Amino acid sequence: MHHGGGKQAGGSETLQLWVRPEPFTLGVLPLPPHPKLGLHYLKKISVYAKTKGKQGFPRLSYAVWKHVACNKLQLSEDLAWVYFETYDLLSHPSGEDRSEQEGGSPGRKSVETFKFLLFLYIQQSNKISLRDSSLVTGEEWPTRSRSPSPDPDGRTSHGPKGLDEQNHLLFVINHLDEMMGLLVEPDQYGDGVHDQLLSVEAVQALGFVIEGSSNGKQVKPVHTIAMQHGVQQQSGYSKISQSFSFRSLQTWVRKHLGANLFGITACIATGRRLSWTKPVEQDGRTESSPGKRGRVATNAHVASKQNKVLILSQVCKQTVSQSSEVVTEAHIKIHRCHFSFIYLLSPLRSVSIEKCKHTTVVLGPVATFINVVGCEHTAIIAVCRRISVSSSTLCTFHTLTPSQPLVFGGNDSLTFGPYHTHYPQLENHMTQLGLGTESNFWDQPLALGPDSQEVPVFEIMNPKDFYVFVTPFDMEGDTKEIPGGLPEEYERALHHRERDVKRWQRTVKEAGLSKEQKKQFQSIVEAKFQAWLAETGNKRQLDGLVPSSPTHRAAMDSPR
Repeated sequence: MHHGGGKQAGGSETLQLWVRPEPFTLGVLPLPPHPKLGLHYLKKISVYAKTKGKQGFPRLSYAVWKHVACNKLQLSEDLAWVYFETYDLLSHPSGEDRSEQEGGSPGRKSVETFKFLLFLYIQQSNKISLRDSSLVTGEEWPTRSRSPSPDPDGRTSHGPKGLDEQNHLLFVINHLDEMMGLLVEPDQYGDGVHDQLLSVEAVQALGFVIEGSSNGKQVKPVHTIAMQHGVQQQSGYSKISQSFSFRSLQTWVRKHLGANLFGITACIATGRRLSWTKPVEQDGRTESSPGKRGRVATNAHVASKQNKVLILSQVCKQTVSQSSEVVTEAHIKIHRCHFSFIYLLSPLRSVSIEKCKHTTVVLGPVATFINVVGCEHTAIIAVCRRISVSSSTLCTFHTLTPSQPLVFGGNDSLTFGPYHTHYPQLENHMTQLGLGTESNFWDQPLALGPDSQEVPVFEIMNPKDFYVFVTPFDMEGDTKEIPGGLPEEYERALHHRERDVKRWQRTVKEAGLSKEQKKQFQSIVEAKFQAWLAETGNKRQLDGLVPSSPTHRAAMDSPR
């Protein structure tokens, strides 16, 4: 089986197509795919939608989808809404597109019918265990491939698993005929008896899954490339009929479909390494082995804003803090970080946190999703459009989010608490992404995993256990307090604790201790405090906050 972009010859352009990662990595829910989300039923939905007038096609209203999903497909109303909202969030990642819609009536919302059908179709990709990827294995980088080339040619099913994106590519190659078949109008036939036509709108919908580049730099939707002068003959586009030949387009897509030039594999192979981490200290000694240093890489020097990727892998016993252009609106992958504190205080596009242990992650606002997979004893603090959790244990989430947190399978002992920190640029960053404080569903997690009907796997944080988190950096900005404030019961718990501290201080002051007794008492308290710092790992955090160089200091002082 051959697939891949054309080779560059002389000064000619190279045309390359690839699978868009976001619909798969963010859009495919970690659930067994519903048996009625296959081609047969999706075609029936397409036909039905076209009988509902403007409520069904070219945009599908939530009211029509809810009727089909609950009455025809027997999906629960919760799951029907999650599918609809997930697609809606994916298709409008920027704040300008979404801020006016959030908080509105679900019944008035609509999505592009063709693209939504493709979104439902790719939910089947879980059948080939895409979630069991190397991103949750023990490798230094999130890959098990030792090949220098990111192209998955020649891989066999019994060989080592590659990255998720390689499995996504294989899924699209193996199912391209059915995916394109979803987009065919019933009466659109071409020159041959067995050929059909695809409208420009249908190929635009295919761009939900496939994009590419004709020069290796600028990323464009597949329909834009297919309609370029000099490409039309190969892609099967006819200016006269304003449509594509099904067979010609499929052949052209298969010929050029290959590895993502700006994906995770490419970032690992050719991305720029960033020196954000230090060698790990072991028993007071600095470990010089390069394998012990956390690894950070980005493609920001070559990628457009929409395709920017940043990978943090195997950061151990360190504090990493950044607010810079490299981080801004990037897709973040935080992989196998242990006993660390990670601060990424810029507006972000999406965040995946996988296989982390005993780590605290503080994020700037996230335009789309935070996906947490396979983590233990990890705390996530963020403003985001949605957060989802699977296969994680003893994790805590402090979020401000206009969507219900999604709790999938394999979780245990999760705690959800209110968002409890701020930094000077926070509200400015939230405004950039269209995120506000009006709708906040942090305390309404939705359990969707196969074990959701068993013993509850999450709880809402007890106010007695609640503390405010101080983000310990000086930056320019106007935010002086937690956006939206705290829920009343948590604010009250803080006041009670503050009252107890003042009472204790008064008791000490009124005890009438001599100068020597005061000195001895202070020594005991200091010793207890140092022991607490060591036991909790907070000493390592404080040590890690000491700037090691002017460069580190400048990264946090950046206005971005």
